[in-house]
Amino acid sequence: MSNRLGLVLDVETTGLRPTSDEIIELALILFTYNSETSEIINLVDQESFLREPLSYQARRNYDQAYRVHGISFSSVEGKSFHDEKIKSFIDRSDSIFAHNASFDRSFLYHMYPEINNHQWFCTMRNVPWKQYGFVNSKLLTLLRAHNITNFQTHRAMDDISYLMELLRKPSPSGYPYLKDVIAKNPMKKYAPSSQKSWV
Repeated sequence: MSNRLGLVLDVETTGLRPTSDEIIELALILFTYNSETSEIINLVDQESFLREPLSYQARRNYDQAYRVHGISFSSVEGKSFHDEKIKSFIDRSDSIFAHNASFDRSFLYHMYPEINNHQWFCTMRNVPWKQYGFVNSKLLTLLRAHNITNFQTHRAMDDISYLMELLRKPSPSGYPYLKDVIAKNPMKKYAPSSQKSWV
């Protein structure tokens, strides 16, 4: 059967180090797609979650991260992820997609190690964006070039909603960009660094 269930996701974090920073926002969209034509058929489910960071290091970094994502600490204070709902998204999917997927996966692994059992595809690296004539593979650059939006909120649900729109667009070759993404082999399994966390 050529129809598959894909999961596109995005995280917002307190910094760049998965061993000491933490996820504060996670958005997920579950969708069906045709693995032969790469057509996105329909959206099945979507959800976003906020959580308060717990470690000293993550909390100390919050002000700096706020300048990027604009999520006030009061917005996440006292909140936590709904693990069962998040796991249900992961369990239902055949493949997981993210823009700069290595970043999202490295953080999610520490909370939901089962994500390493899934096939991951990177929408940033799997498409030859520069060969197609784009200046770089940053999401905002690509969104602007395709007249999707001129402004990136750096909120997780906004980012993946725009990314879904981008993946539907025809590439210079005439087929949806999703075809480029799934034409390459899935990413190798994530191997966590043995480096100790600086907490």
